[in-house]
Amino acid sequence: MDLSKITPLVIYDNQCYLCTKFAKAVNFFARGKLLLVGHYTELGERLRKEILDSSALEMFWFVDGKTAYGGRAALIPLICSIIRFRGIGNQKFEDNNACNMECKNAKAVFVRSASLITNSKKIPINSV
Repeated sequence: MDLSKITPLVIYDNQCYLCTKFAKAVNFFARGKLLLVGHYTELGERLRKEILDSSALEMFWFVDGKTAYGGRAALIPLICSIIRFRGIGNQKFEDNNACNMECKNAKAVFVRSASLITNSKKIPINSV
């Protein structure tokens, strides 16, 4: 898959309420300049199969074309990309609200927030 036309991009769990709120915040601060892809979309599934590994669903990912950063490792590259990237800014954010009430409770919020801090991974894309 040629990533040069779609990077930088963020891959997030589009079936998780908190993850979707996080993606909305990223989209807001990036002013629509980053492509946001849900794990469970057609493109998200292709990206998971081709560049990510078995831990893909455990965290969000930031892909810059050379490296896929997951979880905690993705925070600084994502922030730097938001500050530096000069994209067109026409990406639309689609919210499918696939979450039920269990993903909105305090335990789910705590578990997802903790996973952001505890999970971290870098995958070089050229070697995959």
